[in-house]
Formats: sequence, C-alpha cells, structure tokens
Amino acid sequence: MIISIILKKLKTAFTDLLPIILVIAFFQIVVLRQALPQMGEVIFGALLVVAGLTLFVQGLEMGLFPIGESMAHALARKGSLFWLLCFAFALGFSTTVAEPALIAVAWEAAEIAGQGGLIDPSQESLKQYAFGLRMSVAFSVGLAILIGVMRIIRGWPIHYLIISGYVVVMLMTIIAPKEIIGIAYDAGGVTTSTITVPLVAALGVGLASSIRGRSPLVDGFGLIAFASLLPMIFVMGYGLIIFG
Repeated sequence: MIISIILKKLKTAFTDLLPIILVIAFFQIVVLRQALPQMGEVIFGALLVVAGLTLFVQGLEMGLFPIGESMAHALARKGSLFWLLCFAFALGFSTTVAEPALIAVAWEAAEIAGQGGLIDPSQESLKQYAFGLRMSVAFSVGLAILIGVMRIIRGWPIHYLIISGYVVVMLMTIIAPKEIIGIAYDAGGVTTSTITVPLVAALGVGLASSIRGRSPLVDGFGLIAFASLLPMIFVMGYGLIIFG
C-alpha cells in the first residue's frame, strides 16, 4: 500500500516535470543537434529533482498547509484581533527572511551594485546592502499579509486595494533610481516562492473559513497578491534612501 502511494506520487512529480524535459530535449537534439553532455549525471540529477519535488509536495500537504489553517482557525476562535494581526505580520516577515530565492537575489544585487561602483565593494558593505534589501522586503511582506488579513476580516474589495497599490508602484517607478527598479520588480516575484506561498495561502483559507459570512474561495485567496505588490514599493523606497 505504501509503495503504491509512493509510486503514484513519483509518477505525478515526473508528469509535472515532463514538459520541461521535453523542451530541453527538443532544443538540444533538434535545434542545437548536440547530445546532452554528461548524460549519466543529467539523468541522475533529473531523478533527484523528481524525488525532491515529490518529498516537497508531500511535506506541504502534511505540514505547512495544515499548520497554517489550524493556527488561523485557533486565532480566529480566540477572538483577539491584536494577536491575529501580530501572527500575520510575523508569518509574512519570517517566511520571507527564510526565502532562498530572496537571499540569492539580494546577494547578487549587492555584488552587481559593488561592481558598478554604486556602493563600497568591500564584503562588509555588500553584506549590509544585501541584509538591508532582505529586511525591506521581509517587512513589506509582513505588512502586506497584515493588510490582507484585515481585508478578509473587514470584507474590503480586493480590486480597489490592488489597483491602488499598482498606481503607487507606477508613481514610484518614475522617481526611483533606475538602478533599483529592476531589483524592486524582481523582489515582488521572489517573495512568493517555496516557503511563503503555502503558509500564506493556508492562512487566508483558514481565516476565511473561520469567519461567518466569508467565503474561503472568494475571500481566502489574494494574500499572495499583496505579498508581491508591497515589496516593489518598499524596495524602490530603499533605493531612494541608498542611492538618492
């Protein structure tokens, strides 16, 4: 029984990765007309990816989704708006700080800024710049999740908030240093990655399920949109401080 479940999970993960494999194989064989280098290592690496994706998805289903929903239910039953908002902010902040994609992008941005003479290229200066960038993004995501939770509780229309936010993004793009704009737009994407998305989505669905008159389908989703929006604003603000 267990082996059958494992094989089914592995098959699902392989099916999800199959389009990527086919695209790479097509361009390598048909367009470039070259055999894949180190074929054995490539195949072994692909198998590791399938196994890793299987374990990751299973971990989400067993751990992150249930804990996010259960904590949202518990805090809603407790009836304390203060602790609910504190949890929302802390969840957004902590998961973003731990995002591997954000760590990589922040360090890459620091190295490029150092090479371009925008900041002191010393290791200490690069670390401070990368750390400041990560903290700006993490704080913005925490605030974004807090606003999203307030939206669920109060029943605010999500489209008004999102449209207003992107208007601010466009206005800040005009005045922000050009060196930070691309990083700011990328920051909005890297924050919604492997750690943040499952917990935030579970929080929204769990909270909407716990509040009378709220629909998990209509009100439970949308938190991730805020988590993508606010980092762009805050990172451009960070650029105005650093490069202004």
